[in-house]
Amino acid sequence: MRFLLVIIMLFSITLVSDAEPFSKKPTGKPELIQSGPEKMWCPVCGMSLKMFYKTSHAVKLSGDKNKQYCSIRCLVQDYQGLKNIVKELLVVDVTSEKLIDARKAYYVLGSKAPGTMTKVSKFAFASKEDAKAFQAKMGGKIVSFTEAISSATDSMKKDVAMTDMKRAKMMYPKGKKIFSTACDKSIDPLQYNLINELKADISKTSKCGKLKEKELQAVALYLWDKVRVNTNSEKFLHVEKHEKCPVCGMFVYKYPKWAAEITYSQTGATKSVKFDGVKDMFKFYFTPEKWGEYKDIKITSIRVTDYYSNKAIEAIKAFYVLGSDVYGPMGKELIPFENMKYAETFMSDHNGQKILKFSDITKELTYKLDE
Repeated sequence: MRFLLVIIMLFSITLVSDAEPFSKKPTGKPELIQSGPEKMWCPVCGMSLKMFYKTSHAVKLSGDKNKQYCSIRCLVQDYQGLKNIVKELLVVDVTSEKLIDARKAYYVLGSKAPGTMTKVSKFAFASKEDAKAFQAKMGGKIVSFTEAISSATDSMKKDVAMTDMKRAKMMYPKGKKIFSTACDKSIDPLQYNLINELKADISKTSKCGKLKEKELQAVALYLWDKVRVNTNSEKFLHVEKHEKCPVCGMFVYKYPKWAAEITYSQTGATKSVKFDGVKDMFKFYFTPEKWGEYKDIKITSIRVTDYYSNKAIEAIKAFYVLGSDVYGPMGKELIPFENMKYAETFMSDHNGQKILKFSDITKELTYKLDE
């Protein structure tokens, strides 16, 4: 009887152990390669890189810039604009907890361990043996990096819908409540390029008092997704959520600080098209027929967003800084300013190479930015 009881107890302990949730947090010091106070958070969704470290991906970019993401999903969302300037593509090896070459990694797809920003989890390993050991315990399928990326891309629409629903039900209301009761109302989300920069500033300057990570994330998401996107003033370029850049296909509303607009007439109707950066706007301007049903259009106005004020300004009157160390959603950019003084200040602060007028910008120069 005693022997039977011992066996039952051991079996119960094993079941409990197997049922324990898989932790994505690092057991030691995480390897974070972004710079500045925002290095702790994902630049796409704002989530903590420490909390979701074992699904973290990163890119090292030309110009010694790095970006690190909480998940392969956030990498996929950002990669379209960066692919031409990526020097290294990295992922955290679950076993060693070090960043490794993502293209050489073995991924376990769809295990019992929960995914990050997706229902279908994806965990990477440096060796196939380690991937098999994880698979034996947690299930799933061993795939290549290409297959993991393909899975993340295919499920993107469903994953975005899932996270949007969760945010609408929980995070936005919570963030709005905290912001209205505890935060400095002068916080302007339009002043930040990325959500992790906004989040770092709120945390560093105590603009909302002392917040826990989940509270900080709720406030940042509310300001970034709701307040920033719904800013509807005549001085800003207003972008609807459904509007995509015809050149790269990215949703423009996610990048209001970089938005540009071309208004045109076609067969008697006045229409407009939005872009997630000046570079893509110029690509369209030089050959509109290349990007869809835009043959024989007559351009009537072009507006870009001033980098400092976020105001919509006339593109033909703007000044553009070339070759700075500030990247836009599509990598290297032409940074627009309302006047020469602002352009000169920016060029001095950010290692710009030259200030150009609208008429100085050529098709060849625009495409060279992608090299």
